[in-house]
Amino acid sequence: MVFSSPILFKTFFREEIRAFAFWPFIFIKHRELIKDKVLLNHEKIHLKQQRELLVLPFYVLYLGEFVYHLIKLRSVDKAYRAISFEKEAFDNHHNRYYLNTRRTWAMWR
Repeated sequence: MVFSSPILFKTFFREEIRAFAFWPFIFIKHRELIKDKVLLNHEKIHLKQQRELLVLPFYVLYLGEFVYHLIKLRSVDKAYRAISFEKEAFDNHHNRYYLNTRRTWAMWR
């Protein structure tokens, strides 16, 4: 299920963030983003990761990786891009069939 919530994004997120997955939902910044198939596929990859890790461990690992990379790289953007979950999503978000062939624990392969 996809929800549009400009107020949520304006209140809690940096300007460049356009969507996020919070199992089992995808939240988008603006309604017209529902047409962005690449963005939605990116977030669907995150939903699959979240489900695979039983949701809560995903968030713990995601935050842990972010903090580790932030300390190491000293850049929010570089730290974000270095998270294993984001690497998998960015590497595959253009492939609309990826989730049909994705292997378990693909973010760590």
